[in-house]
Order: sequence, then C-alpha cells, then structure tokens
Amino acid sequence: MKKILILICGLLIYASTYAQQDAMYTHYAFNTLAVNPAYAGSRDIITITGLHRSQWVGFSGAPITQTITFHSPVYREELGLGLSVVNDKIGPVRFTSFYADLAYRARLNKNVRLSFGLKGGGNLMQGDLASLKTTESGDGGLQNIKSLFLPNIGAGLYLFSPTWYTGISAPKLIENKFVDNATTILDGEKRHFFFIAGFVTNLSSSLKLKPTTFVKATPSAPVEADLTLMFIIKDKIELGIMGRTGDGVGALIGYNINNQTRIGYSFDWSFVARTGTTNIGSHEIMIRYDIINSDPEKIYSPRYF
Repeated sequence: MKKILILICGLLIYASTYAQQDAMYTHYAFNTLAVNPAYAGSRDIITITGLHRSQWVGFSGAPITQTITFHSPVYREELGLGLSVVNDKIGPVRFTSFYADLAYRARLNKNVRLSFGLKGGGNLMQGDLASLKTTESGDGGLQNIKSLFLPNIGAGLYLFSPTWYTGISAPKLIENKFVDNATTILDGEKRHFFFIAGFVTNLSSSLKLKPTTFVKATPSAPVEADLTLMFIIKDKIELGIMGRTGDGVGALIGYNINNQTRIGYSFDWSFVARTGTTNIGSHEIMIRYDIINSDPEKIYSPRYF
C-alpha cells in the first residue's frame, strides 16, 4: 500500500510541475498560445493548431497529451482572442484544460508591437486510481478522483516584430491543491514562470536560420531551458535540432504544404538515467492551419512565429 501511495503522489507531482504547465513540448515555438496568452492574435490571421505528444514510449503510464488552440485578431487588430483545450493523461490521472485568452497589442513603431495578455479557465482532474494493480485485491484505500475542477488565471507580455520575438509569462498563477475525499491533500499545482525568445535571419537567398529558446522556472524544480536551431529551406521545409538542459536531445522536421497549412514531426530522447533506459523516446506530430482572407500581403508574407 505504501508503494502504491508513493506512485500516486509521484504521478501527481509530475503532473503539477510539468504536464499541467505544458512544459515538455518539443514544438513549443508552434504552441506559444499555451505558454503565453499575449501571443493571441499576433499572427494577424485566424490560426488553428493541433498537436499530439506521446512521451517516453514504452514506459508504462507515460504521459500522452493532445492540444488544440485557436486564436485570431479582433477589433481593428488591436485585440486578440484565443482558446485552448488540452487533454493530458499520466498513468491513472487525466487532466482536461479549457482556457480563453485576451491580448491587447500596442504598436511601438512600424514593425515592433508589445502585447499584454490575460488567460482564464481551469483544469478538470480525474483519477482512475482503482485501476492500479495492488498486492492485495479489493484495496479500499484507492478511491477514484471524480471531476475535480481547478480554476486558474494567468498573464503574459509578448514583444515581437516580423523577424524576432521575446516574452515572459505565468500561465497559471493560482496554486490549486489536489484534494482527495475533501480532506487529504495529495499535492498541488506549482506556479511556473516562462521566458521565450527567437529570431530568424537569412543565411542565403534560399536558406534561413531560426534559433528559439524556452526557459521554465518554478520553485519546485531546477530551471530548465530548451534551445532549438531550425533551418528553413526556401520557406518550405524546416529541419532542426534541439537540446533540453538536464533532460534530452531531439530533432524536428516541418513542411509547409501551402500558404495556409504546415505539418511537423519531432523526436526527442531523454538521457536521464531513470527514464532513458526504459523507453524508446518521445514523439510529437503537429498541424497548423491559417484561415486567410483576400489581402495579398496576408497571403504571401511568410510568418515564422
């Protein structure tokens, strides 16, 4: 029984420090709305993005996550609205998140804008703890967690131009507690602070370099940073490598099918001893679709962020 309780608490701690903050995406640069609400509407077109991640394939109970986001400029493009839904399963515990984003964008000069964003919504937590295998059958100590709703709010700043961006955010400011049977506190959500940055530069007439970074900080864990280098070939194909401090390395590939549709795949492998020897890596697939109007500038101007 003690081992089972340790396993449950470990899964919940992992959920609060990583999965519930969407901090483990290799495609973080294409999933920015989940990280920073000020990103809403910044592409100046309606954008829908779907992403699936299978982490630590081959490891029993490993995280599986699906995300879909929608955002668009509104009201003379000064405001941006966004919506996101996340389904995240870790072992017997499932989180379903629903969030809305509102961003106000101020133009600093012809090319640079500063966006202020707010996020509001919550997480629906469910735990099928009774499905865990125990050494004693019919263990009454394992009670399911049914529809525990955890409301939350967040905020962020996003400074950007057509060729670079940087931002800071705290998507979930409320440190909710996970409570079982209304009395026992198993663990809680941790407040995370995120920093993002990236730029694109020409290496030749047909080749561009796009470095990006994603830094995560929380009182409950060491500071973690992702660094990704993407090469863009003829604004059509993207090839990249990434590294995550203290955790792993990976590779990404993307293809712009047309001016509206982009698909991507990534693979990363954790070199941490406790996980690297028990799984065959993590996989992500991503698709992004832009709904554009008849404005020629919006159709033919490439968007790198």
